[in-house]
Amino acid sequence: MTSFFSLTVAIILVLNMFLAIALIFLERRDPAATWAWLLVLFFIPVLGFIIYLLLGRQLRKKHLFRWEDQSKIGIEQLIDRQVKSLKEGKFDFKHNTTARYNDMIYMHLLSNHAVLTQDNAITIFDDGHDKFESLIDDLERATDHIHFQYYILRLDNLGSRILEVLIRKAKEGVKVRVLYDDIGSRGIRKKDFQELIDHGGEVGVFFPSIFPLINPRLNYRNHRKIVIIDGEIGYIGGFNVGDEYLGLAEKFGYWRDTHLRIEGSAVHPLQTRFILDWTQASENEQIEYEGRYFPAVPAKGDVSIQIVSSGPDSEWEQIKDGYLKMIFSAREYIYIQTPYFIPDASFIDAVRIASLSGVDVRIMIPNKPDHMFVYWATYSNVGKLLKAGARVFIYENGFIHTKQIVVDDEVGTVGTANIDFRSFKLNFEVNAFIYDKNEAKNLANLFYNDMKQSSELTYEMYKNRSNMIKMKESISRLLSPIL
Repeated sequence: MTSFFSLTVAIILVLNMFLAIALIFLERRDPAATWAWLLVLFFIPVLGFIIYLLLGRQLRKKHLFRWEDQSKIGIEQLIDRQVKSLKEGKFDFKHNTTARYNDMIYMHLLSNHAVLTQDNAITIFDDGHDKFESLIDDLERATDHIHFQYYILRLDNLGSRILEVLIRKAKEGVKVRVLYDDIGSRGIRKKDFQELIDHGGEVGVFFPSIFPLINPRLNYRNHRKIVIIDGEIGYIGGFNVGDEYLGLAEKFGYWRDTHLRIEGSAVHPLQTRFILDWTQASENEQIEYEGRYFPAVPAKGDVSIQIVSSGPDSEWEQIKDGYLKMIFSAREYIYIQTPYFIPDASFIDAVRIASLSGVDVRIMIPNKPDHMFVYWATYSNVGKLLKAGARVFIYENGFIHTKQIVVDDEVGTVGTANIDFRSFKLNFEVNAFIYDKNEAKNLANLFYNDMKQSSELTYEMYKNRSNMIKMKESISRLLSPIL
């Protein structure tokens, strides 16, 4: 028995050694993530090995997202024209505000093929009841197709109500497609949508489990929340589908989030994003190009938008790059709202430098954790910036989940990407970058309103935190690259 135990321990230690070699020499990870994984492997060798198998393996990127018909919508030609006109200084901007961010627009075009559209109207939702009532009304009016994608989809009261609408629209002949993430929406299965499927609806699952309740891809989840209705209306933002997003969960209380309803040409890039995700998740139910998915959209307004995606399939961290570009451009203020603030050193340094340069930097985070280690890592990171003059606000009216940055009453972003390693490197995300004075002011006003529901964390308060909090921060900071 003793010899068997000794042999088992020896095998585990050898496997740990080979994993360490792979981490250092073969996978070429970010150094911070490499050290974090080495810490896990060597300090908890058995459990650490299992955790690595579930969380640590890198994604094979080749041919992850392919849609053979993409060329038929003319996206490559439009990108080439916009890139050329920006390089030559001939781009026809509708507003001077947008023109001031031509370098940021150019960056998103080159790194993410994010076309700029300038004919949009948006509605900003900061309350779940308002957002979902609007969404349900739009779903009820659909006449051709509904493309419905969420990271978390619960079939509780809200989810069941939406599903009833989707089934009814499918019975009317509307093409309904539902896409959800297997880990985010754990607890539901395709069979729960059988009535929808029976009436012609289709359901896709992103990176599904190999066995019931066992999914080896706990990382690399599709965190996007997108709805496209008739190719004319789009939704993007932070709200998932579930009763807690209406503020009905006792644990969190009121749920503060931000979501956008878009009308205009920016709906087409959202449609493309959905189709690419659908194609990956539903190999047997492919979407072929039809003009119905990309109808001619009349101008609804003059808001300029780029839809930017990022994920572990990308060479660069496009949404993080957009966040950094906004910070670098700031002259007056930067307002950041995020449930998790666990960025890399480049992001921390950018915010610190902006604050030291006289820019009014304000960061808002929740007053309660939904993930304990994540919360204390967030607390530690905002604490670093207080000394540089940044102001930190703790939202007290429930839980704040919004992923929002606004700069100088000119540019803002709303979407699904948190400010952490997971959103920047591990999850599939999507954000709208908005170049418009009025809408940027609207986002800033939301921040001001939330400040009234917040307490301010000062540098003196942070310095006098307890030893227990310091210990929690230290442990969380070590693990932050893999949280």
